[in-house]
Amino acid sequence: MEKVRTRYAPSPTGKMHVGNLRSALYEFLIAKHAGGEFMLRIEDTDQERFVEGATEIIYRTMEKAGLAHDEGPDKDGGYGPYVQSERMKTGIYMEYARQLVEKGEAYYCFCDKERLESLKTEIVEGKEIMMYDKHCLSLPKEEVEANLAAGKPFVIRQNIPREGTTTFHDELYGDITVENAELDDMILIKSDGYPTYNFANVVDDHTMHITHVVRGNEYLSSAPKYQRLYDAFGWESPVYIHLPLITDENHKKLSKRSGHASFEELLEQGFLPEAVVNFIALLGWSPEENREIFSLEELIRSFDYRRINKSPAVFDMVKLRWMNGEYLKAMEFEAFYAMAEPYLKQCITKDYDLRKIAAMVKTRIEVLPDIAGHVDFFEQMPEYDVSMYAHKKMKSTPESSLEVLQELLPRLEAQEDYSNDALYGLLCAYVEEKECKNGRVMWPIRTAVSGKQMTPGGATELMEVLGKEESLRRIREGIAKLEGECINVTE
Repeated sequence: MEKVRTRYAPSPTGKMHVGNLRSALYEFLIAKHAGGEFMLRIEDTDQERFVEGATEIIYRTMEKAGLAHDEGPDKDGGYGPYVQSERMKTGIYMEYARQLVEKGEAYYCFCDKERLESLKTEIVEGKEIMMYDKHCLSLPKEEVEANLAAGKPFVIRQNIPREGTTTFHDELYGDITVENAELDDMILIKSDGYPTYNFANVVDDHTMHITHVVRGNEYLSSAPKYQRLYDAFGWESPVYIHLPLITDENHKKLSKRSGHASFEELLEQGFLPEAVVNFIALLGWSPEENREIFSLEELIRSFDYRRINKSPAVFDMVKLRWMNGEYLKAMEFEAFYAMAEPYLKQCITKDYDLRKIAAMVKTRIEVLPDIAGHVDFFEQMPEYDVSMYAHKKMKSTPESSLEVLQELLPRLEAQEDYSNDALYGLLCAYVEEKECKNGRVMWPIRTAVSGKQMTPGGATELMEVLGKEESLRRIREGIAKLEGECINVTE
């Protein structure tokens, strides 16, 4: 069997869209699952859309995502150059285009802009497009040669018959047949000598021995033209896999305005590369096993492109956040702390043990920026209402909480050891003495030292970090707040 060879062929036009990363990931997984080779090729023939620095973004994204290529501009595997603008200098595209002209499968077109604009438009698949009328196909050979000798501007167009049909096969959609009358004679070589994206794509895939081509299903409409090029050259076409659309939660096409359409944006929002890759792998692909957390190595072993769905995949931010949280929980503490420390230092300037705080939040956050909302009370007590002391499940009320705090204050003032274990022992002794449930005691203390309903740690964990002086100060303030409220209620 022919060795599986796939390629990711991005255009350097900006940040890497989630859809593009999914294509790259699936190409990578198909190759690696089959023990094949994965190539990186830069398609920069559209110079008008070229963005400075975008090539570096591609390399950086691939590296962070763990998609190591076997061949590419920086790893010559014998099929280079791997940048289309460099390949163009070898004359490869013009050479193949002229082969098609000689076969009658393409022709020189000398029509100027004015004539092209005068052509009628046709409705194809609900869209109004200009269909070239094959005017230059009938030019005598002598006139064509004279025009070329005179340096008259030209393009080379694909010669698609107006009659009959073209059929191509997609692994997900099966055989698809279209009427040739719906296909325009697309340009292969532009007037500036550059190949069009579609033509260069086919030439490069064939000459680089690419066996599987993965792309979004928005390219389904272009696939017949690709197929006709393969047929015109007498080449075997690759395995086509057209991926489903990725939509947002409202089932609209994922756009740059969504704020999570690119890989870099997601990393900037505090998501882990591994979690994003895991999540993107499931945007359209269903594993055989009933699970959702996969390392890249596990994805390689499990990935079968035949299990890709045709229906649109929803980019569910809630699910991505959950998945990222699972990765954070499973992370080694030292690695987590290295990432969390900058976030902690942004919101905590006091001399607290940040490592202990990090250990508390590790299992409670979904993305790193969540840290601030969990730990801000360490820096400064928030304003809170005494109604927070009421908790049905804990059987706590503002009045019972006041009693607990008042009775525990002298014991906490006398306590020297403010370690978590020692403080927990002190509070448990009080619970046993009062013959009440833990929550009736822990809830008022935790509320008094945090001013929040949800905290990353329990009452004694928080007090250990805050220390004796700050813990007592907050508890006294809590007592004063409750006394003022309870007195007012009594009056």
